[in-house]
Amino acid sequence: MNLARLDLNLVVALRALLEERNVTRAGQRVGLSQPAMSAALARLRRHFDDDLLARVGGHYELTALGQVLLDRTATAYDLLERLFASQADFDPAAETREFKLVASDYAVSVFGAELARVVHEEAPGIRLRFTQTPPTVVDDTATLLSAVDGLFMPHGVISDFPATDLYDDRWVFLVAGDHPAAEGPLTLRDLALLPWVTYQRTYDAPAVRQLGMLGIEPRVEVSVDSFQLLPLLVAGTRRIALIQARLARLLAPLADVRVLEPPYEAVPLQEALWWHPVHTHDAGHRWLRETAARVGGRISRRRTR
Repeated sequence: MNLARLDLNLVVALRALLEERNVTRAGQRVGLSQPAMSAALARLRRHFDDDLLARVGGHYELTALGQVLLDRTATAYDLLERLFASQADFDPAAETREFKLVASDYAVSVFGAELARVVHEEAPGIRLRFTQTPPTVVDDTATLLSAVDGLFMPHGVISDFPATDLYDDRWVFLVAGDHPAAEGPLTLRDLALLPWVTYQRTYDAPAVRQLGMLGIEPRVEVSVDSFQLLPLLVAGTRRIALIQARLARLLAPLADVRVLEPPYEAVPLQEALWWHPVHTHDAGHRWLRETAARVGGRISRRRTR
């Protein structure tokens, strides 16, 4: 495939056609006349050797290839948009820009809130938009990173993308304040026999893998898609939960729970900001990374014990 011979404007037309499934509406969306959009569709059909849009009754439906291209075109469009929005210079005090960041509720609570305060003070025209980490992040990291400015994720889950370290953390356990185990150290037998509340995704995979290596298969009674809900689901029960120490310190006052140390040398947690290589030399993104690293260093200096 010789990209030099391709008209990248066709990416804009292709996305509009696949999403609108109507030549007239697609043309209105991108500012092209109906004949111009029809000509673009004809060129795309020749290129892909496929109809892309097939008439069914009084409307169009996507062909099998059109369906495949639907998500890929949106990803390519977002990547091109970010590529050509790159800047050689960036003045945070004067710029207006939005950075889209993917993070768990843990990362937003422990790190994102402080990052937002610093950005508010130093770059009033900059907006941060946090979105929840999707279940597909491990399966298709490249697609996710191509459409956002960054992903907050600990080391040991994804790899092969540029990253900057932010702060360290460690794993602890939560039990109810009146739990029999609250007064004494947890044992491996406790972890094997007590019911668990777990974060239902696998992004804490190193910690979960470590339990498996110790021969412990958590008896999961409740799973939840939020780290912040773990204390509420532990309080008043015999359940236990594995949680990050920095988040536990923030949340423990909100519920009647106790924080206990693991009965083993738990694998450490190193949170990082990951990004797509297309952002590496963008001045605005470089400022974001440097600011994030500065905030992360400040958090790391705070003890978790």
